[in-house]
Amino acid sequence: MQEKKRLFGLLSLLFILALSALGAYRALNPHPAPGRGEPQLQPEPLPTTVDYEAQVRPLLDRRCVVCHGCYDAPCQLKLSSMTGLRRGASEALVYNPTRIEAMPPSRLFIDGKSTAAWRQRGFHPVLNEAQPTPTQNLDNSVLYRLLKQKQLHPQPTSGRLSEQFTLGLNREQTCPTPETVDDFTREHPLWGMPYALPNLSEEEYQTLTAWLALGAPAPSPSGPSAMVVPQIEQWETFFNQPGNKQRLVSRYLYEHLFHAHIHFSGSPAREFYRLVRSSTPPGQTSDEIATLRPYDDPGPGPFYYRLLKYQPSIVIKNHLVYEFSAARLQRFRELFLKLDYRVTELPGYDPAIASNPFKTFYQLPITSRYRLLLDDAHFFVEGFIKGPVCRGQIALDVIEDRFWVVFFDPQQQVFTNDAQFIGKVADDLQLPAVRQSSLDITGIWRDYWDRWRRYMLTKQSLFEQVGTHDIQHALGHIWQGNDGNPNAALTVFRHLDSASVVYGLVGAPPDTAWIIDYPLFERIHYLLVAGYNVYGNVVHQANTRIYMDFLRMEGEDYFLSFLPAEYRQAIRDKWYSGLHSGIEKLFSVPQDWLTIETVTGYRTDKPQAELYRYLQQRLSDSAAAARTRNRCGIRPCPGTPTSESKNRADRAMTSMAALHGVHLQAFPDVSFVRVTTDNPQQDMNYSLIRNKAYQNVLSFLPGNMAQDRADIRRDSMTVVDWLEGSYPNFFFSVPLNEIEDFAAQCTAVQTAEDFQALIERYGFRRTNPGFWAQADGFQDSFAREKPVLSGLFDLNRYQDL
Repeated sequence: MQEKKRLFGLLSLLFILALSALGAYRALNPHPAPGRGEPQLQPEPLPTTVDYEAQVRPLLDRRCVVCHGCYDAPCQLKLSSMTGLRRGASEALVYNPTRIEAMPPSRLFIDGKSTAAWRQRGFHPVLNEAQPTPTQNLDNSVLYRLLKQKQLHPQPTSGRLSEQFTLGLNREQTCPTPETVDDFTREHPLWGMPYALPNLSEEEYQTLTAWLALGAPAPSPSGPSAMVVPQIEQWETFFNQPGNKQRLVSRYLYEHLFHAHIHFSGSPAREFYRLVRSSTPPGQTSDEIATLRPYDDPGPGPFYYRLLKYQPSIVIKNHLVYEFSAARLQRFRELFLKLDYRVTELPGYDPAIASNPFKTFYQLPITSRYRLLLDDAHFFVEGFIKGPVCRGQIALDVIEDRFWVVFFDPQQQVFTNDAQFIGKVADDLQLPAVRQSSLDITGIWRDYWDRWRRYMLTKQSLFEQVGTHDIQHALGHIWQGNDGNPNAALTVFRHLDSASVVYGLVGAPPDTAWIIDYPLFERIHYLLVAGYNVYGNVVHQANTRIYMDFLRMEGEDYFLSFLPAEYRQAIRDKWYSGLHSGIEKLFSVPQDWLTIETVTGYRTDKPQAELYRYLQQRLSDSAAAARTRNRCGIRPCPGTPTSESKNRADRAMTSMAALHGVHLQAFPDVSFVRVTTDNPQQDMNYSLIRNKAYQNVLSFLPGNMAQDRADIRRDSMTVVDWLEGSYPNFFFSVPLNEIEDFAAQCTAVQTAEDFQALIERYGFRRTNPGFWAQADGFQDSFAREKPVLSGLFDLNRYQDL
């Protein structure tokens, strides 16, 4: 006891001395002055205690992680964990579509296991790594110097930002080091942190300053909660059972769940895990094997599937939640282990085999694999649409801004669900990731193009044998979901280079829709999730993008096959209008199937609209569950505002869904709208989503692709009564008693000046002193409505309107 008292007394003395030294430091302000007339911060009393979990981490989350949370964090500075903060920053660009050679991966917690390892990789510190005194802790901290710079040079509090700020998505990075930060602050006095956003409050600034002066102390990451420990033991036992059947099943599950934030049923809402391959067995500390892809060779030694706690703060742009529960474990056993089949040998990790799931897992029942994907289709579609790498430009450059997705029923006799058919065409379904480092794009593509054409010709020969069916009978091939499963129908929204997936058929009927079968579903996952390397070279990225073009067309062609033959070509031509002849030849595919009549029974001369109505009717049983999932996640929705208030807001906001064409030119991709009431707990949130139309979305077109493909006359608006998207582009706040005026002003926008008037009345620019309160309000609402599925919205795409 005496030893503890002496230790406590010593720590208290050190803390007091640290604060005293800090006060002296701030009074003297020993930094070299950037120039004559440099403003000085007046010394203020600093907090005497700083609690990391209660004060610092929430502040870092809401003011720092919102721009520094994923692969696209400026200078790779990830502030979502202390590990990322200690790793520091690097000028190396993760997103670089022109690099000739692949860059070494820099995944936090995986590719470097210590700060020293990251220094060897070229990352420079943003915290003091010299003598740990309060003066040194601040003087040698790039983070503190940039926070201080913002306080010395606050940004304007109204209007748009000056041209001194660069906000482009691919703007040139400037990453000051401890040695260059003085030059940086002299050359860019307005570029303090938070960059191009309002200043921290004085209290927030003082909290971070005191914490940094003390050496940025933080507790060690917490371990699993008591209720999760036995579940981890149960699941790790399941994944590591011996026997060929179990080992192949575990490998299949791992390659489809490696990117998931796994949440255990009944556990704390913000506790998540990753499924990893470790060199250490259950019961020992996990040591993750750092392979680039989940199907890469884990090495010669034994490995084990482990569940590793996810420590960083959650950002919504890579938050892909998959629930583990007793029911889920039972489902896995029913799908894969209780069926009577044998696994005679285990596949190796040769890239030619491992990158092709149709070869690797040929011994697993196809229906079981497909049902696994369908059970949680939202999760798997979200994997390649939203993406674990945060910015999904490879997938998103080749899709429409909004489209519907439905699936073939695994119980129907569809030839692409047949094991014999899949075995026959497995070689033709090879994906381009197998040759990941070659620069021979022409040779590689010729090989995969020939394979893909053979596959399409094989399908066409079988399509000719399908016969003719009434549309109502044909609709029986569309999966309805099991017991109202909301995954039966999905809507994809694209927002420039990010996207999101919602349950159900949302909004007005879109230009296009996909119908997905098992081979298409599996290939997209292995192309864009399991096999995609964000650090890859230009050839890898080009091959991935081109191949995704064909996969998209395959899903769209399935949709066309449900339409009368006489309409198919005209609809398809409309989707791909404006193609140059050379491009059209490159993307030519076997199209004889377009003339083969397979459906009858349409009653109008607008069969596409009629088919959309049929799909809505067939999938109506899952619509209510889909709406609940969209609004408030996986739990029953909490009490909503009084029906009259909600109905009034809904009527006004829904009226904006009629906006289209050039009237939308001033609107950004995604706007959040808060409708305020007398009771803040009953405020309502909406998202305005602008759907940009394109002449076509083929990826490799000459000239300015964004302009070549734009078809502004057909732009549309979707309005939803929840917060949708990872990167909000603008915030509006509207009192309920002005909601009709807001809607009327939106619908009356004709010019840029009209939109500026709307912003002046209801909007929150980057300069608005109330910006952070609005951002926090949306973050709080999201967390309250979706406690498991929510994450921090990213402000990197917030526009300077």
